Amino acid sequence: MNKTILCAGVFFGATAVMLGAFGAHGLTNLVGSKAVDSFTTGVQYQMFHAFFLLILGGINFLSVKQKKIISYFIVLGIFCFSFSIYLLATNELTGFDFTQIALVTPFGGLLLIIGWVLLGVAILKNKNPE
Repeated sequence: MNKTILCAGVFFGATAVMLGAFGAHGLTNLVGSKAVDSFTTGVQYQMFHAFFLLILGGINFLSVKQKKIISYFIVLGIFCFSFSIYLLATNELTGFDFTQIALVTPFGGLLLIIGWVLLGVAILKNKNPE
Protein backbone atom coordinates (compact mmCIF):
# COMPACT_ATOMS: atom_id res chain seq x y z
CA MET A 1 0.00 0.00 0.00
CA ASN A 2 2.82 2.42 0.82
CA LYS A 3 4.24 1.98 -2.68
CA THR A 4 0.86 2.78 -4.24
CA ILE A 5 0.43 5.91 -2.11
CA LEU A 6 3.99 7.03 -2.83
CA CYS A 7 3.50 6.46 -6.57
CA ALA A 8 0.27 8.48 -6.46
CA GLY A 9 2.19 11.29 -4.76
CA VAL A 10 4.88 11.16 -7.43
CA PHE A 11 2.28 11.12 -10.22
CA PHE A 12 0.39 14.10 -8.84
CA GLY A 13 3.63 15.97 -8.15
CA ALA A 14 4.94 15.44 -11.67
CA THR A 15 1.65 16.36 -13.31
CA ALA A 16 1.41 19.47 -11.09
CA VAL A 17 4.78 20.62 -12.43
CA MET A 18 3.67 19.98 -16.01
CA LEU A 19 0.31 21.68 -15.55
CA GLY A 20 1.97 24.58 -13.72
CA ALA A 21 4.34 25.10 -16.65
CA PHE A 22 1.43 24.96 -19.06
CA GLY A 23 -0.51 27.46 -16.96
CA ALA A 24 2.43 29.85 -16.71
CA HIS A 25 3.59 29.65 -20.30
CA GLY A 26 0.89 28.23 -22.55
CA LEU A 27 -2.33 29.37 -20.97
CA THR A 28 -1.57 33.07 -20.47
CA ASN A 29 -2.22 33.93 -24.13
CA LEU A 30 -5.38 31.82 -24.36
CA VAL A 31 -7.50 32.88 -21.37
CA GLY A 32 -7.84 35.85 -19.04
CA SER A 33 -5.70 36.50 -15.97
CA LYS A 34 -8.52 35.43 -13.63
CA ALA A 35 -8.67 32.03 -15.32
CA VAL A 36 -4.88 31.69 -15.09
CA ASP A 37 -5.05 32.54 -11.38
CA SER A 38 -7.73 29.86 -10.88
CA PHE A 39 -5.65 27.35 -12.82
CA THR A 40 -2.65 28.19 -10.61
CA THR A 41 -4.77 27.56 -7.50
CA GLY A 42 -5.62 24.10 -8.82
CA VAL A 43 -1.93 23.38 -9.44
CA GLN A 44 -0.93 24.57 -5.96
CA TYR A 45 -3.52 22.40 -4.22
CA GLN A 46 -2.54 19.43 -6.36
CA MET A 47 1.12 19.88 -5.38
CA PHE A 48 0.29 20.35 -1.68
CA HIS A 49 -1.61 17.09 -1.72
CA ALA A 50 1.07 15.29 -3.73
CA PHE A 51 3.38 16.07 -0.80
CA PHE A 52 0.63 14.93 1.58
CA LEU A 53 0.56 11.54 -0.18
CA LEU A 54 4.35 11.24 -0.08
CA ILE A 55 4.35 11.93 3.65
CA LEU A 56 1.39 9.58 4.24
CA GLY A 57 3.19 6.80 2.38
CA GLY A 58 6.24 7.27 4.60
CA ILE A 59 4.39 7.24 7.92
CA ASN A 60 4.93 3.95 9.72
CA PHE A 61 2.66 4.28 12.73
CA LEU A 62 -0.68 4.18 10.86
CA SER A 63 -2.34 0.97 9.81
CA VAL A 64 -2.62 -0.01 6.17
CA LYS A 65 -6.41 0.42 6.43
CA GLN A 66 -6.06 3.96 7.81
CA LYS A 67 -3.62 4.93 5.07
CA LYS A 68 -5.81 3.42 2.39
CA ILE A 69 -8.94 5.29 3.48
CA ILE A 70 -7.08 8.60 3.89
CA SER A 71 -5.37 8.23 0.50
CA TYR A 72 -8.70 7.51 -1.23
CA PHE A 73 -10.15 10.77 0.09
CA ILE A 74 -7.06 12.73 -0.96
CA VAL A 75 -6.81 11.22 -4.46
CA LEU A 76 -10.52 11.66 -5.14
CA GLY A 77 -10.32 15.16 -3.66
CA ILE A 78 -7.45 16.09 -5.98
CA PHE A 79 -9.39 14.90 -9.01
CA CYS A 80 -12.60 16.64 -8.01
CA PHE A 81 -11.00 19.86 -6.76
CA SER A 82 -7.96 20.54 -8.92
CA PHE A 83 -9.12 18.92 -12.14
CA SER A 84 -12.50 20.66 -12.03
CA ILE A 85 -10.64 23.96 -11.60
CA TYR A 86 -8.51 23.14 -14.66
CA LEU A 87 -11.64 22.49 -16.69
CA LEU A 88 -13.40 25.61 -15.41
CA ALA A 89 -10.33 27.79 -16.04
CA THR A 90 -10.06 26.57 -19.63
CA ASN A 91 -13.82 26.61 -20.20
CA GLU A 92 -13.69 29.22 -22.96
CA LEU A 93 -11.31 27.03 -24.99
CA THR A 94 -13.75 24.13 -25.31
CA GLY A 95 -17.16 23.51 -26.79
CA PHE A 96 -18.50 22.11 -23.51
CA ASP A 97 -19.76 24.40 -20.76
CA PHE A 98 -17.85 23.17 -17.72
CA THR A 99 -19.69 25.62 -15.44
CA GLN A 100 -22.31 22.87 -15.22
CA ILE A 101 -19.88 20.87 -13.06
CA ALA A 102 -18.89 23.80 -10.83
CA LEU A 103 -20.25 22.06 -7.71
CA VAL A 104 -17.61 19.35 -8.11
CA THR A 105 -14.94 21.82 -6.93
CA PRO A 106 -16.29 22.41 -3.39
CA PHE A 107 -17.09 18.69 -3.13
CA GLY A 108 -13.44 17.98 -3.92
CA GLY A 109 -12.40 20.50 -1.30
CA LEU A 110 -14.60 18.70 1.23
CA LEU A 111 -12.95 15.39 0.35
CA LEU A 112 -9.50 16.94 0.92
CA ILE A 113 -10.62 18.32 4.27
CA ILE A 114 -11.97 14.91 5.28
CA GLY A 115 -8.61 13.34 4.36
CA TRP A 116 -6.79 15.83 6.60
CA VAL A 117 -9.26 15.28 9.46
CA LEU A 118 -8.96 11.51 9.14
CA LEU A 119 -5.17 11.82 9.33
CA GLY A 120 -5.48 14.00 12.44
CA VAL A 121 -7.87 11.58 14.12
CA ALA A 122 -5.61 8.64 13.27
CA ILE A 123 -2.61 10.46 14.77
CA LEU A 124 -4.52 11.38 17.92
CA LYS A 125 -5.82 7.84 18.39
CA ASN A 126 -2.34 6.38 17.99
CA LYS A 127 -0.82 5.85 21.40
CA ASN A 128 2.78 5.77 20.23
CA PRO A 129 3.48 7.68 16.98
CA GLU A 130 7.18 7.24 16.36
